[in-house]
Amino acid sequence: MQAAQTYDTIVLGAGAAGLAHAAMSGRNGRRVLVLDHAKRPAEKVRISGGGRCNFTNLETRADRFLSQNPHFAKSALARYTPWDFISLMAAHGLTYTEKHKGQLFCDQKSGAIIQMLLDEAASVHAEIRLSTEVSAVHHRGSHFEVETSGGPVQATRLVMATGGLSIPKMGASGLAYDIARQFGHDIVETRAGLVPFTFSGELGEKFAAISGVAAPVRASVSGVSFDEDLLFTHRGLSGPASLQTSSYWHPGESLTLSLLTESDLAETLRAAKQARPKQTLAKALEDLFPARLAALVADIGPLSAEMRLADLSHAAIDDFAAFTRAWTLTPMGTEGYRTAEVTVGGISTDGLDQRTMESRHVHGLYFIGECVDVTGWLGGYNFQWAWASAHAAASA
Repeated sequence: MQAAQTYDTIVLGAGAAGLAHAAMSGRNGRRVLVLDHAKRPAEKVRISGGGRCNFTNLETRADRFLSQNPHFAKSALARYTPWDFISLMAAHGLTYTEKHKGQLFCDQKSGAIIQMLLDEAASVHAEIRLSTEVSAVHHRGSHFEVETSGGPVQATRLVMATGGLSIPKMGASGLAYDIARQFGHDIVETRAGLVPFTFSGELGEKFAAISGVAAPVRASVSGVSFDEDLLFTHRGLSGPASLQTSSYWHPGESLTLSLLTESDLAETLRAAKQARPKQTLAKALEDLFPARLAALVADIGPLSAEMRLADLSHAAIDDFAAFTRAWTLTPMGTEGYRTAEVTVGGISTDGLDQRTMESRHVHGLYFIGECVDVTGWLGGYNFQWAWASAHAAASA
């Protein structure tokens, strides 16, 4: 039998959390090996922000994350902040631009962030093996042994950073969940998060007909609301408003949309009625919405789209305005893990130490990043969790 190569730390997963941890752990004097079955490292970093990498959010705080234990993320997030990662970038000559709601994007694009992570890992002589399959993990006394396509390796610390189930075409798998179960951890039921909604039937056809139209809305589900842009697609609804609410949505639940306008819709229609009484409702709505969206809203609302404004009573106008403030609809589902940016749920935090991310069942076993039941909002929060949880485990 081939003798196992020995390291201090073995990291499974060469994504954001795994690479960050390799560098941080290496700086603490450990000999680190990173394993990944993918051909290239950090593919989710590569596609983030349309290739510009939305690497963190200045508004990061624990209440921007979903978890069965809403307090779990507080410790790690407090000890490694967005400014810590910004300082790392500055040391590598990278700059950023702040966009919508605290979102930070790398001016040098996502490839520069990946190269920075690789350079950091190389600076502490962390070894990275790609295109390497993991077939089994064993815990033998004081060390872990990992069977790989390149032979066995062993270490006293095993760090799981293989992510969740989102975007399987990029190699996502349930390996972290399998290993967690192997060592007695519970898994919070997983589902696709930050993912577009799908619709069928007549409403789905109407949305497809205005595919590409976007508008600001307040989207609400399960008592949570987001003021963001909504995008109509051939499959249903996308854009930040849909993605944010999708993480909180469960099958069968309704979604409520409030169409946001700069002026009061009822007052605008009353003024139009006085000025242009022969104008149709659909035409009048074009002063408030893009033309195709105006036609859709007029069509599905409580009034006839072709009614003349002169024929609308004040009460009817108020009813129509109320409809636009609370348009309730039920998605058929979501596009699922195929296009989901994250996996909601994962390894239960009950079995982890919030200060170190270490397993409460097996000494030396750690879980970081997306595989843990901590899921951030859209806008850089999940990358900040990757950096912060990697740091927590490296500092243990």
